[in-house]
Amino acid sequence: MNDPDVKLLILIVLAAGLAGALWYFRDDILPPADEPVVIQPEPVVEDVAAQNDPIHPIIPSRSSGSFDGELVPLPPLDDSDSYFLLALIDIFGADVEHMLVDEALIDKFVTTVDNLPRAHVTEKIRPVGRLSTAFGVDAAGNDGQFYLNPDNYERYDLLVNLVAGTDLEVIASMYRRFYPLFQESYARLGYPDGYFNDRVVEVIDHLLMTPEPDEPIRLVQPHVLYEFADADLEALSSGQKLLLRMGGKHAAKIKRVLQGLRALISRPPG
Repeated sequence: MNDPDVKLLILIVLAAGLAGALWYFRDDILPPADEPVVIQPEPVVEDVAAQNDPIHPIIPSRSSGSFDGELVPLPPLDDSDSYFLLALIDIFGADVEHMLVDEALIDKFVTTVDNLPRAHVTEKIRPVGRLSTAFGVDAAGNDGQFYLNPDNYERYDLLVNLVAGTDLEVIASMYRRFYPLFQESYARLGYPDGYFNDRVVEVIDHLLMTPEPDEPIRLVQPHVLYEFADADLEALSSGQKLLLRMGGKHAAKIKRVLQGLRALISRPPG
């Protein structure tokens, strides 16, 4: 079973209000700690008509919270890693630095957010590393039945509580601050006529639709990796599967954060 790292979702959560995440998504149970690679993502073509104006336009942020005083100009996108990292540390603390890759942070963040509603988020585009503990499975008897071990949920305690305890207004302010770079990255990803904030809102709405199955969740192991035994759960997107792997209580906290962030960065169509 693919085991995406919750840290990628936190990064959505940063995009949603940063917004949208510190989150991760890794698909392997124990992916290798490869050296970060700067990528130029292949354009992704969606069968959606281009729109002239954003559905959810971003209102320029005023200096507030951690950003009091005069703001210096944003650096070029390709030179933004250290500046963006300092802003993340300002909000989430110094430990955040150890969770992230050290190259192409904004590009990887934007690409990850765009891919969360899809089936797979590849290793090379994730802006964060992996969890320190292994994915756990419970075997029940000799009938070949496996269940998601509830101990897995504890791996996400620190990260979920960090996100749930952060001031959403501050996250949203940071998101608006860096939005020109997010938008530039989104355009060169293959959406020159699209708007990243519209995509963030769309992704949040998709994650909020994640079902809430009874626990423990049954698994199967058709090959090397585990999968959800329920075909409907296995058919979910990478982002929705992440919420399931976090456990119901953590998923509920993240959904509340996403709802709050959505309210700060969106407006109803029309």
